[in-house]
Amino acid sequence: MNIARSKFADNRFLQILAGCYTILWILLAIHPVHLVVWFLENLLVFVAIAVLVSTYHRLQFSNLAYGLFGLFLALHAVGAHYTYAKVPAGFWMQHLLHLNRNHFDRVIHFGFGLLLVYPVQELLQRVAGVRVTWLPWLALATIAAMSSFFEILEAIIAQIVRPDLGAAYLGTQGDIWDAQKDMIAAIVGGMLTTLVISAVGRRRG
Repeated sequence: MNIARSKFADNRFLQILAGCYTILWILLAIHPVHLVVWFLENLLVFVAIAVLVSTYHRLQFSNLAYGLFGLFLALHAVGAHYTYAKVPAGFWMQHLLHLNRNHFDRVIHFGFGLLLVYPVQELLQRVAGVRVTWLPWLALATIAAMSSFFEILEAIIAQIVRPDLGAAYLGTQGDIWDAQKDMIAAIVGGMLTTLVISAVGRRRG
């Protein structure tokens, strides 16, 4: 998985992606449904973007990987604006499928695995030198571990910053097994992409 390095000034795709995401983020930062929840939801986003920017000169991903990052962050920005339990698209899905809750948060967790398992593969191969045979499944295991870690981290942040907003921030909607279901959704999403990548690899081989 060799990726040609380029300066940000020479990468038109990345410039457009960064510009579009910045505009979307700014628009969704205007009058969020709950300001404190919006801020909590964006804490990890600030950290993630800072890491991607600060390591760009020595650890570049492919444009595909950056595109997947951008798509996931865009979906997350929508959830942060409305709070995940109140996203209109989730209510539309709830009424259409006769569900008992707004499942937009579950879609995002599914997207976490579906969209980010490929960038994780790039990272593992380039940084850890993982063999191609093991790469898809180690990436999937990493997604599962990251999903679990973020669930724990979000719970800790909610308790430290605003315990009274824990349910709104975590989007549990009264489901005591919400965290476990979110992790399963991420694993299923990651598994789907992993199977597709493996199938494409076998066909090319």
